Amino acid sequence: MKFFIDTANIDQIKDAASLGILDGVTTNPSLISKENKPLNKILKEICEIVDGPVSAEVVATESDTMIKEGKKLAKIHPNIVVKLPTTREGIKACVALVREGIHTNMTLVFSATQALIVAKAGASFVSPFVGRLDDIAQDGMELIRDIVQIYDNYEFGTQVLVASVRHPIHLVQSALMGAHVATIPYEVIGKLLNHPLTDAGLEKFLSDWQKTGQKI
Repeated sequence: MKFFIDTANIDQIKDAASLGILDGVTTNPSLISKENKPLNKILKEICEIVDGPVSAEVVATESDTMIKEGKKLAKIHPNIVVKLPTTREGIKACVALVREGIHTNMTLVFSATQALIVAKAGASFVSPFVGRLDDIAQDGMELIRDIVQIYDNYEFGTQVLVASVRHPIHLVQSALMGAHVATIPYEVIGKLLNHPLTDAGLEKFLSDWQKTGQKI
């Protein structure tokens, strides 16, 4: 499974990248707006840190303008993946951009039918939002299971990118279901290695070693 970080904050991306396990980055207009920097500057900085897919989202709602924005974003760096909303206009824009060799990430997916259309459109990634479904008392992980099964049935090339991850359990469930990617908030990445037994075990090992008086 590939690990992306869901943020536009350069410090957070650098810290996550220092682990050596980061495969990519996803951003959106809300995340970009928090940084108080020009979009192009942020994206260029991110692409210098992470050598992998970096999703950058259009803000237009009509396909023609989405296509124009997508082409501009794609020119910023070869690693840019153009993020589009999963609407009728977004699908049209996806098909047009894919024909020009531009990678796309279809976002705000909440149903298996949307995901099926996304794959038919040739998108590089589909982004189902599991946390937001959980928020309205629907099982977000059930959607991941359905999408993975459908994509496996027809050997679609679109990668399942689990988004709106709220906690480590979402990540584990996604991996068990065979999702290709999870985009994880910085705060959740920090929780992935935490376990009280690890801390207790290390403390015991170090305490016992100190008693020997030896050095390595």
